[in-house]
Amino acid sequence: MRSEEFTYEKAGVSVDKAKKAHQIIGNLIEKTYQFRKGKFGEVVGEYGHYAGLIDIGNGLCLALHVDGVGTKVLISQLMNKYDTVGIDLVAMHVNDIICMGAEPVALEDYLAVEETDPDLIADIMKGIVVGAEIAQMAVIGGETATMPDIIKGEVKRKGYDLSAMSVGIVKKQNIITGERIQSSDIIIGLESNGIHSNGLTLARKALLELGKLTINQNLPNSQVKVGEELLRPTKIYSREVLEILQKIEVHGLAHITGGAFSKLDRLSFGKIGFELNNLPDPPQIFKTIQSITKISDYEIYRTFNMGIGFCIIANESNYPEIEKICKKYNTRTFKIGRIISEKGVIVIKSTGQKIKL
Repeated sequence: MRSEEFTYEKAGVSVDKAKKAHQIIGNLIEKTYQFRKGKFGEVVGEYGHYAGLIDIGNGLCLALHVDGVGTKVLISQLMNKYDTVGIDLVAMHVNDIICMGAEPVALEDYLAVEETDPDLIADIMKGIVVGAEIAQMAVIGGETATMPDIIKGEVKRKGYDLSAMSVGIVKKQNIITGERIQSSDIIIGLESNGIHSNGLTLARKALLELGKLTINQNLPNSQVKVGEELLRPTKIYSREVLEILQKIEVHGLAHITGGAFSKLDRLSFGKIGFELNNLPDPPQIFKTIQSITKISDYEIYRTFNMGIGFCIIANESNYPEIEKICKKYNTRTFKIGRIISEKGVIVIKSTGQKIKL
């Protein structure tokens, strides 16, 4: 137990510095949009949403995305288990692409390894294929690089990093950005599958260093091993969300990943706010991390998904149908909040405590 508060920045990741870096990147690359102005591939929308959009004519846009699985690769090394991180890779792409209303189409992976290990590579690819089957997208190729001087890990000769580029497609008229969100809408949360693939740097330091747990010990108040819980694959939401989009008018979609619930602010356009006043009791993994680190509620709700991996914003009258579709894919739903006039994202705990992210 610790007497002082721990933070994501103390674990080695500064969210504020990352935001500043993103602003710098955006200011630089937005200048390149003019290079395709009036041509095939003209950029649609602005920098900083879940995926970049380009116009390919005939009322269609491609959604482009690049992402990886982060330090979850270190957990897989400690567990000597590599057949699930590929599912995480697909999930990090698919769950972002569908936020634009787009259907995931194809993915190309990039695997950088410390040492060429055919068995390790095969296991990683097996996971990617499993994820691709769930998402119904093609894996059309990729790149493998062996870089022993750069790639290191928790286990000697097992170091690797995994990322990818992906593409989806959407009719221009069906693009979802959040602009159509109405004051009467509710926020519907889709249950997560645990920690997913964000905040792993903080989670590892909390459990393995500060908490002095081992990867093969059970989590406190749980029958699940620490490593198994941290390695649990990210849930892929494409099947239920794409079916919902076919049948229901949806105004906003948010994948709760890095930045956690602050991600909802991407949908506001500076006009509205989001009040999360009915979040379910968080899974034990998050309670344990907070107990060990004394991390503040503010910090934990902008770092971890707290049991909600995806949000749908729609009229409350559509909730029964949304719940029915999600149930078909074994995904629990919750009415977790509402749209408010106060800007920003606000979490209201069951105690009445108000946390502005």
